[in-house]
Amino acid sequence: MRRMNPEDRREAIIDAAIEVAIEKGLGATTVRDVAGRMGSSSGLIHHYFDSMDLVLAGAFRKVAEKDLATSRDELAALDDPVTQLAHFVNTYFSPDRDSAFQFWLDAWSEAGRNGALQQASSSLNIDWQQTLLTIIESGVASGDFECSDPLGASWSTISLLDGLALQIVAHRTVLSRDQSILWAAATIERDLGLRSGALIHEAAPSERLRHNHFKITQAPRAEQRPPSKPNRMQANSGMGAAPSVETRPGTT
Repeated sequence: MRRMNPEDRREAIIDAAIEVAIEKGLGATTVRDVAGRMGSSSGLIHHYFDSMDLVLAGAFRKVAEKDLATSRDELAALDDPVTQLAHFVNTYFSPDRDSAFQFWLDAWSEAGRNGALQQASSSLNIDWQQTLLTIIESGVASGDFECSDPLGASWSTISLLDGLALQIVAHRTVLSRDQSILWAAATIERDLGLRSGALIHEAAPSERLRHNHFKITQAPRAEQRPPSKPNRMQANSGMGAAPSVETRPGTT
């Protein structure tokens, strides 16, 4: 193992922890795992970090900060708050962000037992909320948004997006990305006084979903048939025809 200065060595330990956590999750990543990935001893990890909690917090912070920096750079290149908000919503569920969001899921899960990870995730959660708050306040100032409580709107919006992203990343098949974008956009548009469809990005969801959104939010109704006559058992018990079972809205 080549010699490194202390800062580079700490960074190498963090990078190794990230590699292991991608495979096993933050909560299952151990000192031995990280040392093995580096081809070193556990003593080396302890020499540069007082606890494994700090290693895991550092790994999460590096992944999450890179994700946030990318989003902020993209937003800075856009001209107006409506376009910025549309980009924020449409890219929140991008497959490119799945690995970073998996780290968020792990961090939320472990935060109650890992003080360093709790501090890192809380700080970065506020950074995301502040990024959104800046967009909303800019839109209110320009007259594009109608909102009497930008702070509340920023927290409710980020919570909505996180909840839908959790369903996508953790459960995979429960909700589609396009459906989540449509639901999130519709709610945010109502909250900020925007016209319907103002936040639907041209690139996502697809034209089919934009123009036929009821096909993914509402299951097709069964063919209407005249009510059947009650059978003898139903008649004797005072029951009518058996009620039809409403189909759960379909997902893609």
